[in-house]
Amino acid sequence: MLTIPSGSTSAIAVNPDGTILASGSSEEDGTVSLWDAASGESQATLTGHTDYVSDVAFSPDGTVLASASGDGTVRLWNTATGQPIRVLEGHGASVVAVAYSPDGTTLASGGEDGTVRLWDAATGDLRMTLSGHTGRVLAVAFSADGARLASGGADETIRLWDATTGAPQAVLEGHSFVVWDVVFSPDGTRLASAGDDATVRIWDVTG
Repeated sequence: MLTIPSGSTSAIAVNPDGTILASGSSEEDGTVSLWDAASGESQATLTGHTDYVSDVAFSPDGTVLASASGDGTVRLWNTATGQPIRVLEGHGASVVAVAYSPDGTTLASGGEDGTVRLWDAATGDLRMTLSGHTGRVLAVAFSADGARLASGGADETIRLWDATTGAPQAVLEGHSFVVWDVVFSPDGTRLASAGDDATVRIWDVTG
């Protein structure tokens, strides 16, 4: 077992080749730490956020790390150098979740402002804002083919979106409390959701 002394941690992710582990601080220092996944040795401490880090996600090629924060921003970092690349601003409140599309061209973010935002991962430009949730958006996930996006929220629903056009496709209802996480099956026919109602639900999303 590898133990990394990362303090109070609110987010964690491993890069695609399994060599780097990223952790986000739940403290107001807003730091993101990069670790050697084999030895547990610190590689870099990334500073710039001014509040807790709620989520971290590596790009599919592992060269960029995205971090979401209570300061209302998403920050992109060069994983080789630890240097900041850009800051994505637009959410009206804390950013809770981030996820890359499988091809790495789009970054999705979900926030306490009840919106999902899709960003151009290369330029940082906002492509579109998806509205429909009536509470905080706590989870975002792309299907393996990148065609669909799922979001889960404090309004007890999961929403499916066309990831290219942003058009809403479906609203999945059944949880009786906050939806904390969502994930597609590899073939894209099923969606799993985890809720604060102590259930995991499996949905048929072929329709």
